[in-house]
Amino acid sequence: LSGDLLTSILNDTRYPATLLNGTVQRIRAEHDVTRARASVIKAYYSKSEDPLCPKEVLTVSLNEASTNPAYTLGRLFSVYEAVQQAANPGINATIKDKYFNSAAAMPASIFPVLNNLCQKHLRKLDARQHVYYDKQIMKLKGVLNENYPARMTLAQQGSFDLGYYHQTQKRYTKKEEKENV
Repeated sequence: LSGDLLTSILNDTRYPATLLNGTVQRIRAEHDVTRARASVIKAYYSKSEDPLCPKEVLTVSLNEASTNPAYTLGRLFSVYEAVQQAANPGINATIKDKYFNSAAAMPASIFPVLNNLCQKHLRKLDARQHVYYDKQIMKLKGVLNENYPARMTLAQQGSFDLGYYHQTQKRYTKKEEKENV
């Protein structure tokens, strides 16, 4: 991989597919989309255009205008995780630990389950938080029209990971900005 990667950098050609595959496998194994992994996915698709991972997904920060289903599903998963964390602070096993891999690969079978869990978590929140999260969820579901693909390709899983990463980073950025004020 390192030799192929260096060759593609020096020749300004497409990155090897094993780079994306290895990155996505590492994300699935550790259930963690880090800045470096998100950057590798973006770099791969910047060099290797794929209609399943369009340029609108490859932004530096959250693209709220994106209508890409896989990207939007990643964002929705992040909101579901935020609802769970708000309802159950300090929980040991989150939906990310249990459902991340399945949600990225087979959304049609997992997102209805996640939606039911989210509704239970929303009931535990105060009215202000409930409305805040419910608006986010409804907006994302509106983009999806509640149509979830049965399976997602590797390119779509990369879009899912980027959507999840961007939405999660937005959540943490807002917290940091509030603390700095």
